[in-house]
Amino acid sequence: MKVILAGGGTGGHVIPALAIAQELRARYGAEVKFVGTARGLETKLVPAAGFELALIEVGALKNVGFATRLATLWQLPGAVLRSRRIIREFRADVVIGVGGYASGPAVLAAEMAGVPTLLFEPNFVPGFANRVVARWASAAAVQFEETRSFFRNAQVTGVPVRKEFFELPVRPADAPPTLLVFGGSQGAGALNRVMIESAAALKQAGVSVIHQTGERDYNQAQAAYQQSGLSVEVTPFIERMPQAFARADLLLCRSGASTVAEVAAAGKPAIFVPFPRAADDHQRRNAEALVQAGAAVLIPEVELTSAHLVKTVGELVADRERLGKMSVGARKLAHPNAAEDIAKMAASLAGIATK
Repeated sequence: MKVILAGGGTGGHVIPALAIAQELRARYGAEVKFVGTARGLETKLVPAAGFELALIEVGALKNVGFATRLATLWQLPGAVLRSRRIIREFRADVVIGVGGYASGPAVLAAEMAGVPTLLFEPNFVPGFANRVVARWASAAAVQFEETRSFFRNAQVTGVPVRKEFFELPVRPADAPPTLLVFGGSQGAGALNRVMIESAAALKQAGVSVIHQTGERDYNQAQAAYQQSGLSVEVTPFIERMPQAFARADLLLCRSGASTVAEVAAAGKPAIFVPFPRAADDHQRRNAEALVQAGAAVLIPEVELTSAHLVKTVGELVADRERLGKMSVGARKLAHPNAAEDIAKMAASLAGIATK
């Protein structure tokens, strides 16, 4: 079986795509090729994982200026033709679109060539590329039941998540209440600001903190924390995030699709602050799905004040029964077999017996 995974741009697209590729290779002996753009994170992560990457030239159409949109429309026919040539020369049996710039042209090219297509959609509201090609795609793999309505032949598979998130040890009952804070490449600034402002009050509340700040705000946060006397571990980047999850009673984070999937897998209560400039406000919709499941609290960024945060954290860590119910609610949305289920869908479309 030969499979093309098309799309990328951010880690939220590329990392699940790599997990799907690895599952296809391990379970079905599939030959896998990626199609992306030169501007995306796939240029680093895909070759490092041992997969071939072909590049096409195409930009964005959503949330961009008129000049960028015009340039993308000019590039689009060439991107589709280039994708069709890649698909034909590779002799792909199925094309999986994972969202991002390259996904749309490659899926369109596959449909034109009569090659089955599978869309992977991790967000509650589908991204622009997947919405455009949804009517032509053969099937779709989604994270939320409500998202199935956007596609035909859609199955709820969830998002591939590292197995370590499903295997976290139970927190000791006498462990000091600990808050884990992380924001991602674009979304750390607002969280860092409010944490710096809240340091003294969190110390008074008896809360310990593990905080991934990113490089830009690390020095400022470290200095502020030292002055406050708060019990905190501050670092620019957390290498072993599952282990950090294991040490936390509560998370403060954004609500991108991969983060939401990790929260569900780990069964960790969360305070979500959706990134307000995310396309189609999809982070808010992701967060709302976990709030409705009783697994999370949502604070819009415009309401993210120190007083609001400290009050919310204090009430949650003082109510162990509520944290336990939030944990149960989160785990109900977990999908430990996501990569396997998506690989089975792709194999079925390619006419391969699944196992």
